Amino acid sequence: MTSLTALTGLCPPPAVVPPAPDWPQVEDTLGTGLPQDYKDLITTYGPGQFCGFITLYQPHAPSEWADLTGPMPARLRGQMEEVRQAARNPWQLPHSPENLLAMGVTGNGDYLFWVTQPADTPDEWTVAVNEALRAPWFTYNGSLTEFLVSVLSGTTSVPMFPKDLLDRTPAFSPSTLESSTPVAAARTPVSTRAIRDWANANGYDLPERGRIPIEIIEAWKQENPS
Repeated sequence: MTSLTALTGLCPPPAVVPPAPDWPQVEDTLGTGLPQDYKDLITTYGPGQFCGFITLYQPHAPSEWADLTGPMPARLRGQMEEVRQAARNPWQLPHSPENLLAMGVTGNGDYLFWVTQPADTPDEWTVAVNEALRAPWFTYNGSLTEFLVSVLSGTTSVPMFPKDLLDRTPAFSPSTLESSTPVAAARTPVSTRAIRDWANANGYDLPERGRIPIEIIEAWKQENPS
């Protein structure tokens, strides 16, 4: 049994879901590949919440607060370090901020991240959960879909999640909001090679492989609006 099959058994998906995103375009926008299990998950469920609590970021979401392709992932990385440095006794991060890509949020303001290592092997990325950009952290050595199955079946307990999360039968509630940025209307995909060349020519220290930081992508877009 695959993890997605196990998840749909726990939380049946909606009968009707929006069309799947243009994944090559999404990955080109982000400058990185994405885990196949995440793409299958979004294609199967569409936007919504698990147990009325866990919301996964979506490509081209109607709100920037849940938009995987928007500014939120980069913004959270910056805020995470700002909050840590402002603390009287800064805590140790379990992973470097540049290796954390936000992909979900809970009703309590906890954030779900991919640990993007190895950078060029997304299917090996694991999951980290953070309590409102502060300590503590919880890490899960498995994929996002495996994480959801383990949490929603009661096998894994995340310390910062409410103890009564599973008091009701796990369910998925689809969102009623529509994307404000239809995939078909998105800008023409641009080769990540072009972004890397532009970044290196403009003083950015960008390696030849791995994820292109979203802040560099946004800077490139400002310089190349067409």
